[in-house]
Amino acid sequence: MRILCLDDEELALQMLEMCVKKAEPTAEVWSFDDQDALLEDAEDSGCDVAFLDIHMRGMNGVEVAKRLKDINPKMNIIFVTGFSEYKGDAMDMKASGYIMKPVTAQEVREELDNLRYPIKMVPKSNALLRVQCFGNFDVFTPNGEHVRFERSKSKEVFAYLVSRHGSSCTFKEIFAAIYEDEAYDKKLQNLLQTYIYAMIKSLKAVGAESAVVRSYNAIAVNPDVLDCDYYRFKELDAAAVNSYECEFMSQYSWAEFLYFE
Repeated sequence: MRILCLDDEELALQMLEMCVKKAEPTAEVWSFDDQDALLEDAEDSGCDVAFLDIHMRGMNGVEVAKRLKDINPKMNIIFVTGFSEYKGDAMDMKASGYIMKPVTAQEVREELDNLRYPIKMVPKSNALLRVQCFGNFDVFTPNGEHVRFERSKSKEVFAYLVSRHGSSCTFKEIFAAIYEDEAYDKKLQNLLQTYIYAMIKSLKAVGAESAVVRSYNAIAVNPDVLDCDYYRFKELDAAAVNSYECEFMSQYSWAEFLYFE
């Protein structure tokens, strides 16, 4: 997420920048005390969210917002001001939010969690797979094609490994999740081995065999090559947080017990 901050008062700008960085540690934050410099940067490099002081010398924040909307009509504008009479102007601009000074990190976080225009997740350039955990579990290649798992249980095994976020899982742990109350007998152990083999075969077919790491009697995913909404959520990525609607791997009963921090 790329965030721009604008205030022509040095101390107020420093406070705003500090609160934004505290509320969204992973964001790229740029601060400006000059309106033209901010507009030039937005034109050259783009912007997801702009925090604008309204009451400034020269071009006020509402005028800056109009110019930003010309650059990107769906840019999220959040006005920051000590003057409540400007709130009507902010709403006319279809602003995403409005914060009264003094700014706090909590208020910034609340506004980022309720943006008018949700920020789309930018795909990871080095990802071998895009993994969707919110709603139903699904797996895609970087160009958006579904990864076809020949067996539904093979897909479920991969889902469980994804949920463990790179932690190594023994075959017995995987068995306990996907078979729940079934006895861990030799027949089902062999069947699980078949599912794991089929899973690896499906990943290999799309050039993503390295998405899993195998060791003796254990297996894990390699999170570094997965672009996963759940992983982004845990990193407090705003787009992932906004996309979560309290449904996680809905088709798997064991996923109901996972805890979101």
